[in-house]
Amino acid sequence: MERGSLSSKYMDRTNPMDKHMEVMINRYGLAAAPAAPQMFGNAGREHMEKYGTKPEHFAKIAWKNHKHSTNNPYSQFQEEYSLEQVINSRKVFEFLTLLQCCPTSDGAGAAVLASETFVKNNGLEAKAVEIIAQEMVTDLASTFEENSCMKMVRAFFSH
Repeated sequence: MERGSLSSKYMDRTNPMDKHMEVMINRYGLAAAPAAPQMFGNAGREHMEKYGTKPEHFAKIAWKNHKHSTNNPYSQFQEEYSLEQVINSRKVFEFLTLLQCCPTSDGAGAAVLASETFVKNNGLEAKAVEIIAQEMVTDLASTFEENSCMKMVRAFFSH
């Protein structure tokens, strides 16, 4: 996996984030920063405008998450940081600092789909998991109607 923020690789087709970026650009413009921090940062900016939230509130979320990560032996980052370290780490976008941003990681996994016959013929019954339902969700047109970064980020990252 490459280091740093993910970038678009296939310029011969529509990027699945195009509509999301359009909402953000229409509301706040485009900065020279990675897309994900801009999307989350602008959703945070909208939240601050709407509810009076302060940058310190967002920093406290990152501080709390880093604190909890020290208890998870599988956590990507297990170092605890003080609130001051979170606030004073390198700025990535607007008020978001490096320690407030999630790392790029692929969390690679795979599932092998097989017929019931294949499972039985290969003695895999004890390892098999039966899929009894499946659901797919995509963005609704309403996700993009309000030029709301809060709504767009919630829709984009909740699938």
